Amino acid sequence: MLNINNNAANVKRDILVQIAKAQLEGKLAEAVHFIPRKMAPVGGRSIRCCIFHDREILRMRVLARLGWSVEDYSDDKPLAEYAKEALKRKSPSWPMLTVLDEACNACVRSHYMVTNACQGCFARPCMVNCPKDAIHVERHAHIDPDKCINCGLCMQNCPYHAIIKIPVPCEESCPVGAITKDESGKERIDYDKCIFCGNCMRECPFGAMMDKSQLVDVIKHIIKNKKKVVALYAPSIAAQFKSKPGQLEAALLKAGFSEVLEVALGADICADKEAKEFAERMERGDKMMTTSCCSAYFRAVQIHVPALKPCVSKTRSPMHYTAEIAKKKYPGCITVFIGPCLAKRREGFDDKKVDYVLSAEEIHALFIAKSINFEEMPVVPAEKIPTASARNFAVSGGVAQSIRVRLKDKSILRSTVINGLDKKGMQTLSMYGKINEGVVPYPAECPNLIEVMSCEGGCVGGPSVIMNPKTATTLIKPYVSAGKDDLQES
Repeated sequence: MLNINNNAANVKRDILVQIAKAQLEGKLAEAVHFIPRKMAPVGGRSIRCCIFHDREILRMRVLARLGWSVEDYSDDKPLAEYAKEALKRKSPSWPMLTVLDEACNACVRSHYMVTNACQGCFARPCMVNCPKDAIHVERHAHIDPDKCINCGLCMQNCPYHAIIKIPVPCEESCPVGAITKDESGKERIDYDKCIFCGNCMRECPFGAMMDKSQLVDVIKHIIKNKKKVVALYAPSIAAQFKSKPGQLEAALLKAGFSEVLEVALGADICADKEAKEFAERMERGDKMMTTSCCSAYFRAVQIHVPALKPCVSKTRSPMHYTAEIAKKKYPGCITVFIGPCLAKRREGFDDKKVDYVLSAEEIHALFIAKSINFEEMPVVPAEKIPTASARNFAVSGGVAQSIRVRLKDKSILRSTVINGLDKKGMQTLSMYGKINEGVVPYPAECPNLIEVMSCEGGCVGGPSVIMNPKTATTLIKPYVSAGKDDLQES
């Protein structure tokens, strides 16, 4: 997994911050033209062939942060025009992802390579274990690319770790094979296969896979101030900033939101409904039920593992239930979900209760643009405190645990967690699909509640987080502990 501290992430943040500052000052159209110049000044060190090529790439990155597809980019059209159109836009444009060809490295296909660490050893396990006789050893091992099937057995058996895999990061990270090369060697996304997990966006070291920002749209509503703009923050967002419970609410209010609601409130509703649904399913003899919180998982089932469709919980997500609370409490309001991932942005397109979806990266940029210092933020007391288990939805195992504490008869529960929808996770899903269909015999101790987290570690490990997932897992504990005791009435 690519470390979140990298140059691509830093450039993305800087562009978002400059856009947010310019828009808040009412100078977006005038300022966007100069963003590439500021970030790639004459005399500075270029990343590519020259500063002017860097600027052209930055122009297209700015375009994506304004919410437009770079596939529609024209260098004859000033960025100011794109900015003006973004300010007039009534809703986000589809698709949510855009591929920057000029940044794409057109990586060579994934393959194995023998390094100079090879000792040409007598045992030669790489050669002996190769199923296609693709390896021969002279003084060093050599791989015949025409025979190699990329099985990796040579790498696994080398005692010197002298054989390495050269991956194509975006293709390697996609769990469903939605990314392939076109005739020019550039990567393309098949949206009929894509589950919008965001792995490609996170793993591309060239930042060529980009999400289209909705920050301009949200700031526009905050500035207009004609309707209440309600922030709905996911539990995982509480772990993205070093703040005490209640300080994030204060920061969001200072950033311009009219009201703030915890999505953990919706998680309580979700857990109550899923616990009831699970008990009913087990009573009628269902083999298993899966949780419904991650829309990337839901799409994975619909497209790639249809055998599991009957097992997917009918309960809606915490985001939906919290947006429902907001729309009922503040009629006509604008709802803005703030989360760690791309999948929720996809879900937002399909949910009429959710108007916009911002990532942790985008809300962080807004905080920087508004010079919000968390150490100076007061603690805003919550009107209603969710349960601790609802706040714990952000980490792997949290959803299943939340259902468990609500079951009257806990003995009926045999839960498991698929901790990340990578290729191995998809294989596990397929296995459960075969069990449900009866293709594979039903094991006596087979889990009957399957929690699926698209991201390893849970939502704290989402593709748009700003905090190291391990650190975030630690930071979320006091936030969870401050939740209401699950033994109390919710």
